[in-house]
Amino acid sequence: MRPRLPSWTATLTWKSACFIVVMCCSLAAVLGVLVHVEVTRQTVATAREKALGKLHEASRAYEAGETLPPESGLDPPGLPDRLRALALSGQRGTLVADYEGRQLMWAAAPADGKALATAVDYGQSARTISGLDNAIIGSSVLAIGGTLLVGAFAVTRVTRRLHQTATVARRITQGDLDARVGDPRTKDPSRHQDEVATVAGALDTMAGSLQAKLQSEQRFTADVAHELRTPLTGLQAASELLPEGRATELVQERVRTMRQLTEDLLEISRLDSGSGVVETDLHQLGRLANRVVRASGTVTEVVVLRDAHVETDRRRLERVLGNLVANADKHGRAPVVVTVDGPVVTVRDHGDGYPEYLVSHGPQRFRTGGGGKGHGLGLTIAVGQAEVIGAELVFRQAVDAGGGAEAVLTLVETRVE
Repeated sequence: MRPRLPSWTATLTWKSACFIVVMCCSLAAVLGVLVHVEVTRQTVATAREKALGKLHEASRAYEAGETLPPESGLDPPGLPDRLRALALSGQRGTLVADYEGRQLMWAAAPADGKALATAVDYGQSARTISGLDNAIIGSSVLAIGGTLLVGAFAVTRVTRRLHQTATVARRITQGDLDARVGDPRTKDPSRHQDEVATVAGALDTMAGSLQAKLQSEQRFTADVAHELRTPLTGLQAASELLPEGRATELVQERVRTMRQLTEDLLEISRLDSGSGVVETDLHQLGRLANRVVRASGTVTEVVVLRDAHVETDRRRLERVLGNLVANADKHGRAPVVVTVDGPVVTVRDHGDGYPEYLVSHGPQRFRTGGGGKGHGLGLTIAVGQAEVIGAELVFRQAVDAGGGAEAVLTLVETRVE
């Protein structure tokens, strides 16, 4: 298997840094090679011209029988064999070679069957080329470092804005419709917008439109529920005056169902708008669970493994537990057990378990499972109230013998001295 790279290698900053380094190194290498080749060519040409000029003077002195210039002679020691062979073949040439720890530029020409040669110092030229190479390497490193710093600063500014946009998008996904990027480039029409500002502006516009649409739907739901309360109250009062019989029982049952649905819609509307007030106090969780089960009128067992005190809104917590117990009694099978283990309350039935969509994505309003059995608004309200009091509510399938569905509510325990 191919080794997995660290997660930070996938970031835009890392990729941009690698791109900048590769491009700078490539550019520095190309420019360095070109400068090195050109300077070396000119330096060698100058040294060769100087050596050939000295060789010309030595040839004239040799022909005139005069004393040869210093470091000149016939077959002098240190003359490279290749250059000697070239001179003996009747040609002139130059060659750089080391002799006694010195770098010399040799020049040789034929003279009476021997090689007339002379040498000039090449050490200074070699040091000049070496110094130039070191300067090229040093300046390239500095240029790459400076470019990388500037590039990292510029890229970091862009990635920081992208991270901010992504953070706002996640907040919107989690339900915070008031979240906005607020990029200053989108607020000033006179400023040119880059791609990041365009994305940020589009996200803010989308969030605003979504918020307006949801608020409109919430107002519509609340208005409908409010308008239905008065006629349903009157209808319920009128149904109580009907003569006893099966038809009267059916009417009264349907009226109670519609009135409960109206109250649930009003509660969901208040949860969506966040208009409720949380009134916290210290409560004993085991005692509260027993009170909820008694009020539910169901045959539900309460098991207290370890009691705990929690600081929470009693009314909202009772609403959460009551809805969970009612759902387990209605849609599951007996026995239904409420277990209190410290700040964790588990409501379990022994039925067929929750639908897969509910376990994966949570309860959805008015969505029903197979066979027309749904969870209605009860679990939706339970999730909303749990969020308000800062509790975590998880739905899962029971894994031990008997199967069934489990709703696990986790609160924050308060230590009582």
